[in-house]
Amino acid sequence: VAHPISGTISSASFHPQQFQYTLDNNVLTLEQRKFYEENGFLVIKNLVPDADIQRFRNEFEKICRKEVKPLGLTVMRDVTISKSEYAPSEKMITKVQDFQEDKELFRYCTLPEILKYVECFTGPNIMAMHTMLINKPPDSGKKTSRHPLHQDLHYFPFRPSDLIVCAWTAMEHINRNNGCLVVLPGTHKGSLKPHDYPKWEGGVNKMFHGIQDYEENKARVHLVMEKGDTVFFHPLLIHGSGQNKTQGFRKAISCHFASADCHYIDVKGTSQENIEKEVVGIAHKFFGAENSVDLKDIWMFRARLVKGERTNL
Repeated sequence: VAHPISGTISSASFHPQQFQYTLDNNVLTLEQRKFYEENGFLVIKNLVPDADIQRFRNEFEKICRKEVKPLGLTVMRDVTISKSEYAPSEKMITKVQDFQEDKELFRYCTLPEILKYVECFTGPNIMAMHTMLINKPPDSGKKTSRHPLHQDLHYFPFRPSDLIVCAWTAMEHINRNNGCLVVLPGTHKGSLKPHDYPKWEGGVNKMFHGIQDYEENKARVHLVMEKGDTVFFHPLLIHGSGQNKTQGFRKAISCHFASADCHYIDVKGTSQENIEKEVVGIAHKFFGAENSVDLKDIWMFRARLVKGERTNL
C-alpha cells in the first residue's frame, strides 16, 4: 500500500533549494514534498467526494447508452470485445478520453480539491491537457486488460516535464485483484525511454505502448486505493496496471495537467515519432483532419485553461 508520506524528516536536513519536482506553497507538508521528490508520486486519501464520483459515473453511463455524445470524445473498447454484440452499455466501453467538451465529466478537472494539489507541481497557471475515464473490464482470459509499463511523457509533445502532473482518482475500491496501478518509485528521475507495442500473445489495445528495456527486478509498488483516493504522479514515472481478475468493471477518472508556461516541441526524429504517426493517423480516420495536422495541433485542441492565465501553451 502506498502512503502519502514515508517516515519523518527534519527541515534542517532537507532544504527548499533541493526541491526539483514540487513548488513552494503551503499545501504539501515537508514530508509529502520529500516523498514525491524521491518517488515521483503521492497518494492523497479521500480527496474527491462520493457525490462527485457518483455524478461522473452517471455521466459515463449516459455516454455508454449514447444518450449524450460529447464533441471530440474518443471511445475505446478492449481488443477482445471490440466486435461484440453487447447492447450499448458499460460492457462495450473500456475507456473514454478527451472529454473536455463534456461539462459534467470536465468538472473533475476544475474541482478545487484537485487543483489545490495540482498547483503544487505546475504553478498557478494550469492547463488541463488530457482527460480519461477508465473502465477496466473483466479480463477475457487473454490478459488484454493489462496496461504495459510506460511513461506518460511518451504521449505529450510539450515540456518541461517537471511542470506536468497526472491526477488519477479511484472511483471505487481498487486493488491487485481488479487491476490497480503499479509504479516503479524513483524512475521519474530518469529519461524518456523508447516505447512500442509489447509482444503479448493475447493482443494489445490501441495506443497501449510500453517500455521495452526497463529493469525487471526494480522494486514495484501496487497502489491499493479506496473510492476518492487520488494519486498525483510525474509524467516520467514508469507505471502500468495489472489485469482485472474480477467480474466487475474497475473505474477511475484522471486528467493530465501542465503549466501554461510549458512549450510545444517537434517530436520528429525522436522516440515519440511513432506515437505521433499513430495519433495523426487516427485523427485522419475519425475526424477527417487535413494532412498538415501534427501532434501539436491535436494537443492544442484538447488543452483547456482551468486556472490562472494562459501563456505559452
